[in-house]
Amino acid sequence: MSDSTPSTSHGATRRRFLSTVGWVAAGAAAADWRSQRAFAQTNRRVLGANDRIRLGFIGVGSMGGGHLNDFLKLGREGTENCEVVAVNDIWQPRKEKAKAAIGDGGKLYDNYRALLDDKNVDGVVIATPEHWHHRQCLDAMAAGKDVYLEKPLSRYLAEALEVRDAIRKSDCIVQIGAQYASEPKWHKAHEMLPTIGKVVWCQTSYCRNNPQGEWNNPIDKSATPDNLDWKQFLGPAPERDFSLERYFRWRKFWDYSSGICGDLFPHKVYPFMIVIGAEIPQTVVAVGGNYVHKEDREVPDTFHMMATFASGYTLCVAGSTVNQIGWDDMIRGHKARMELNSAREIVIRPEAAYAEELDEVREPVETVAQSQTEHRRNWLQCMRSRKTPNCGVDLAFAGMVCVALAEQSYREKKVATFTEPK
Repeated sequence: MSDSTPSTSHGATRRRFLSTVGWVAAGAAAADWRSQRAFAQTNRRVLGANDRIRLGFIGVGSMGGGHLNDFLKLGREGTENCEVVAVNDIWQPRKEKAKAAIGDGGKLYDNYRALLDDKNVDGVVIATPEHWHHRQCLDAMAAGKDVYLEKPLSRYLAEALEVRDAIRKSDCIVQIGAQYASEPKWHKAHEMLPTIGKVVWCQTSYCRNNPQGEWNNPIDKSATPDNLDWKQFLGPAPERDFSLERYFRWRKFWDYSSGICGDLFPHKVYPFMIVIGAEIPQTVVAVGGNYVHKEDREVPDTFHMMATFASGYTLCVAGSTVNQIGWDDMIRGHKARMELNSAREIVIRPEAAYAEELDEVREPVETVAQSQTEHRRNWLQCMRSRKTPNCGVDLAFAGMVCVALAEQSYREKKVATFTEPK
């Protein structure tokens, strides 16, 4: 099999997927976490109002590099009292580029666990492939670090349960990197929600169209086993031969990502859960396929999800990387619909049957220049106040259940449900 061609036999991967989405793996990691909790809660530096927050970075690729540059800017411009003191990456050129950005005050680490042992680090930003999120988040909390964790919460549902329980038992501040959760529009929409009556269903989408194929990132052929730690990249994923295709384009492969579902849908699911409530879905069904890019990826280029909730509504999410025209963002009540496409206003339009009872409403909303910057600032502020961040554990887990069950439904070709383990 060439590096660019996914295997047509997914037996081993499927067996791993099915075992991991169950609950059989939960005990070992949970026990490991419990054994380290005392360390976590006695080694955190108490941050005063004037203390500089010291940050470490695990992964400084495209996403992690963006985080690095913005946190550096926040610190150097004085917007937030923070500094970057440590960086870990498995590819040497990325570490060197990060070192040049940080300057003489920063340390470079070949292994993320060594960075977590650095007592000079207060919080870590984790921007690694999805299959590493769960383990690195648990290890960071066990080391007493606050965490900014890129979405999704984990690769699989059982892992998400472990992370959720660990966060709840700890005193760590964990922010999931879904930046729209820090846009004021969604919080204002939550206040206005009762005006539309009983919510019955809602719609949203995340659609792109890349003729070259989404996630076909440029491949740097200077990366070799001599300067890229392939074993660390694989981590908990199945053993594979060294592959630049898998390293630079990992979001195309089930071993490391669920594609549209895990990478894009959290950005849409979390805001709607802010408006309606962070509720665990009762049932989730998903359909789709590789309709255009059939040969170079395992994850689908078209993916649609429907989730039902006990409070009595359905969430519909459309996803595509081969057609960019998606659905309008809308919440439908039995009396009116709430339109959320605009960044500047929320529009409520009454149903014809309630036109005499309700007026059309256009409510201006506060806008932010950069929601990612606001989301990062929210995490730093919560590190000082110890308040729940905008995308905290309950919201993050509820959304993760949605996308994990959607992947399960798609791959098993049946309706997926969640039962809280006892």
